[in-house]
Amino acid sequence: MSVRTPDPDWTPDDEPTVRPPASPAWLSDLELAEIRGRLPLLYVEAVPVRVDGLGQVTEAGVLLRANAVGEMTRTLVSGRVMYGETLRDALFRHLEKDLGPMAFPLLPASPVPFTVAEYFPLPGISPFTDERQHAVSLAYVVPVTGTCEPRQDALEVTWMTPVEAVSDSIVAEMEGGRGLLLKQALASVGALR
Repeated sequence: MSVRTPDPDWTPDDEPTVRPPASPAWLSDLELAEIRGRLPLLYVEAVPVRVDGLGQVTEAGVLLRANAVGEMTRTLVSGRVMYGETLRDALFRHLEKDLGPMAFPLLPASPVPFTVAEYFPLPGISPFTDERQHAVSLAYVVPVTGTCEPRQDALEVTWMTPVEAVSDSIVAEMEGGRGLLLKQALASVGALR
């Protein structure tokens, strides 16, 4: 066993300065761009649904947004999971962010997703693409009981029957393979027969 002897010329100024970020859960735009180029990021996605008294899905909610180039597209509730945040908290935060505080989501008792979607920046690796990054998304079907008033970058939420939601015209308006994810979501709860 070797013993390390102190350096007689050491001063406290020789220690590297490590400052914690202002908020450890958030990344600056520059940090996010750097990380997106190096690591897969964890996301949650949710298909908001309305259910009847027997728990059968009667409607699915699809968001309308403008994408980065100003085109109108349809999408699902989604967002990153922050460092130190539970999946339940991330789901709730994104549902409230996209649907408003009066949506009253009924989060699942167990945070087990109906599927895991892996998004790649290059098409052809999986059915899901995101040109910005490699992302892994845990996808959920979440009943909501309240009034939905979209906020942030969601312009509106459109409620449709499950059959309408997976129609070719709606699926064609969804980016990155989310139309397939919507079909998987509704099939997982028996809404597509």
